[in-house]
Amino acid sequence: MPRWSPGRWSSAERASPLSDDPAFLWPGHVSRSVSFEDAGTSRGRKESPMRVLAAGERVVLAEVAGPGRVTHFWMTVGALAPRLPAPTVLRAQVLEVFLDGLDQPSVSVPAPDFFGAVHGVPAAYASRLTAVNEGRGLASRVPMPFRTAVRIEYENASPEPVILYYQVDVLLGPLPDATGLLHAAFRRQNPTTIGRDFTIAEGLRGPGRFLGWTGGVRVLDPARWWGEGEVKVYVDGDETPAICGTGTEDHLDSAWGLGTFAAPESGAPLVLGTGADTQELVSLYRWHLADPVVFARDVRVTMGEEAAYAEFREHVTPAGRGWRERLPAPLLAIGLYERADDWCATSFVYCEEAQPVPRVDVTAATADLGRATGSPVVR
Repeated sequence: MPRWSPGRWSSAERASPLSDDPAFLWPGHVSRSVSFEDAGTSRGRKESPMRVLAAGERVVLAEVAGPGRVTHFWMTVGALAPRLPAPTVLRAQVLEVFLDGLDQPSVSVPAPDFFGAVHGVPAAYASRLTAVNEGRGLASRVPMPFRTAVRIEYENASPEPVILYYQVDVLLGPLPDATGLLHAAFRRQNPTTIGRDFTIAEGLRGPGRFLGWTGGVRVLDPARWWGEGEVKVYVDGDETPAICGTGTEDHLDSAWGLGTFAAPESGAPLVLGTGADTQELVSLYRWHLADPVVFARDVRVTMGEEAAYAEFREHVTPAGRGWRERLPAPLLAIGLYERADDWCATSFVYCEEAQPVPRVDVTAATADLGRATGSPVVR
């Protein structure tokens, strides 16, 4: 009798959460990879490891029949000159994923933002799901399941040619019943509206799970602390948030301001500015792995825009409970005020059914990327 056969396990048992065990043998599954090397006649001998994409060129990176899941996605983008592409060129690289025969994408994002390289600046970091290794290698282990098929497309929507290397790793085999399909969408508001929260995620039908987001802020008034805004999660049509944070850096498991760091489920890979209290360009990520955020019908995730600064109270719109005065010396007053900055976010949401997401507006995604003075890397 064989030690196992595909018929001995149910689909849920063959691909259960217990299969995260490195000793699990994944019976009934096969492993495959896709890259430009697949197009060569002598695969594995560096016949075609990369391709030069002309301005405006669109290519299919992978087209695979299911069921299965993308388990790993790596890519790197180069300019023809011996340098990394400028932020506006890198931000104009578009990644779209089409699931289960839909003619509209369920993932439509600037490619670097999918991996956490926000603002077109690939700052080095590593998390449990994504990494930008040495500021050059973009890696994702965010699972992308598919039931009947997956097609991954890539477009160089910049006005310059680029060099693209990539590899997509796929595990083919049955999916458990409770598996969701990945939806990723990019949003940017430049600037945000005073008194109105910036939207990170909305518009998808449940049941589902909000996995998290990558994003960042271009601080329009770097002389004042920008990070008192709260992340709020509204589920299933509720008008009050089911989850409400206490501040931006608190949402990332940091505190008392924000510096550069990278932890397994949260981090700020990029914090640029002229001083500790004058930040100008920040990128961040937050994954909800140990603390799942689930919904039955719909989910909406927002970021408030508030900041704490006492001496400007006569010139700003108060937020929260307004200003508190007659405090112990040396404080004269403390409070919150509404502010506007340039925010962007790529949301990651799993849903039971494949659905379309808004497609990337490349012009809006690349506007004003050079308007940060903290470092020559973004000029």
